[in-house]
Amino acid sequence: MLFPPYWVLLGLSITVPVQQAAEGSFPPPCDSKIYCTGELLKQVQLAKLFNDSKHFVDMPLRESPEVVLEHFKQLVNSMPGGALSKQQMVKFVGSHFSPPGNELEPWEPPDWTSSPQLLNRISDPKLRSWALKLNVIWKQLGRKVSAGVKISPQLYSLMYVPNPLIVPGGRFIEYYYWDSFWVIEGLLLSDMVATAKGMIQNFLYLVHKFGHIPNGGRIYYERRSQPPFLTLMMESYLKHTNDTDFLRDSIHLLEAEYRFWQEQRAVNVSVAGKQYLLNRYNVQIGEPRPESYSEDVELAAGLDEEAQQNLWAELKGAAESGWDFSSRWFLPGPPPLPATRQDTQTSTVVPVDLNAILCRVEQLLASFNKALGNGEKASWFQAAHEYRAAAVRAVLWNDNAGIWLDYNLVRQRHNQAFYPSNLTPLWAECSMEADVAKRALHYLKETHALSYTNGIPTSLAHTGEQWDLPNAWAPLQYMVIAGLAKSSSPQAHDLAFTLAQNWVRTNLAVYEKYHAMFEKYDVEGDGKPGSGGEYEVQVGFGWTNGVILQLLDFYGDRLNVTGSEA
Repeated sequence: MLFPPYWVLLGLSITVPVQQAAEGSFPPPCDSKIYCTGELLKQVQLAKLFNDSKHFVDMPLRESPEVVLEHFKQLVNSMPGGALSKQQMVKFVGSHFSPPGNELEPWEPPDWTSSPQLLNRISDPKLRSWALKLNVIWKQLGRKVSAGVKISPQLYSLMYVPNPLIVPGGRFIEYYYWDSFWVIEGLLLSDMVATAKGMIQNFLYLVHKFGHIPNGGRIYYERRSQPPFLTLMMESYLKHTNDTDFLRDSIHLLEAEYRFWQEQRAVNVSVAGKQYLLNRYNVQIGEPRPESYSEDVELAAGLDEEAQQNLWAELKGAAESGWDFSSRWFLPGPPPLPATRQDTQTSTVVPVDLNAILCRVEQLLASFNKALGNGEKASWFQAAHEYRAAAVRAVLWNDNAGIWLDYNLVRQRHNQAFYPSNLTPLWAECSMEADVAKRALHYLKETHALSYTNGIPTSLAHTGEQWDLPNAWAPLQYMVIAGLAKSSSPQAHDLAFTLAQNWVRTNLAVYEKYHAMFEKYDVEGDGKPGSGGEYEVQVGFGWTNGVILQLLDFYGDRLNVTGSEA
């Protein structure tokens, strides 16, 4: 028997959004007529002045938006047909915008230490030496928002936050939501507690301002979020500090973010005659993504206006998932036509990992409220957790496959494809059955995902997208490894160690070859950075470093560079 609907128990006002806006009308990504919508953005981005579309929308203004738009209007009106040449656009942008990057100043965290305690838990000398080098990278990725952004926010696409932070690296020169969870895990293991707390405070600030945490630190990300890790960030921080005063001051904002997901990203699912409320990524925001404007326009070429807007909204939903882009979100066409990015239908998918994360969020909010003496709220969130665990079992568990699978709302069936996210309920402790770890182990062996010794691939489909084969991503490795390690199965524990050994070995080999850490890795061949997608593989790299430090912390007495157990 299912528990009573938790949105009722919590006194929440839940309005399940329709799949798409009426008559294809969508609001823009943000209100800026320069960074999010308008003729200036369109002409600059379609002129392809820069190799990376993100470059332009990260450029600060030299004058107020009103002045820049008026100058642009005058220039356009002076030209026959209103179209500017590429040379005119280059000149206009150069005189009205500054290069990106200066709005975030280099910053060396004052709590950085050259010898974190983690080093004492790593037996292998070579791995200990590598961990020292990874620790230094935190200083290279440290940034603080310049005073100008706070004083004159209208001149920047960067969103102000009050505390310094660690950025992912490469083209990602600002903060990102779910990246930061893994960064914070690494910071805490590097004894950088103050820096980690400052980053959490930044996200609490954003919840207070917007009611949710945007995808990243730019206004063009404002109306989409990312996997909701804020409450898990607090859990990690408390494990290192037991700072219950911080929790008490922040609990209302943790609950506010949870409310956003329940009010804005919930969906009713009917299975076997019963209704269940679960969550999905669903960003009903129109226009091309400002940071990938020309790519989105070209992708939607040939579609009618309503279909274009629908596609652009679905692409933003995929960006909200963090998996941008993947066959996971493609709605397959009739054979033999292969699905492509143009077939992205993110809002039709009820994802395993999102609901696993929210299952963990509910469990944590129950325990947090209990620790703070809020008994009634603790009971509410515990009921929420139990309700979701049952709903996840009813909707997402596939008994034939022996694993959880994404559910497609249009086709009313599971997506049978392999993704590491299929195992995330183990990591999130969102399962009430004792035998699921053994079945997950069998599932992994049956899919052949374990045949890639450089890591677990993001899917088994070669599509050219970066969240598909042959790429592997650090967060997904950790969630699978940690989920297996949490089980009571000795075989699952053995596999967890093997997977950790493989991932550490791959990252170290690539580091020794390129003297860098990357955002993603290729599971095929002899070890190299990942590829595919809309941009070149990036160096840094925040979440990759954080996950390696987590694995070195967890298995440091056993891991070694040869790949065999010491």
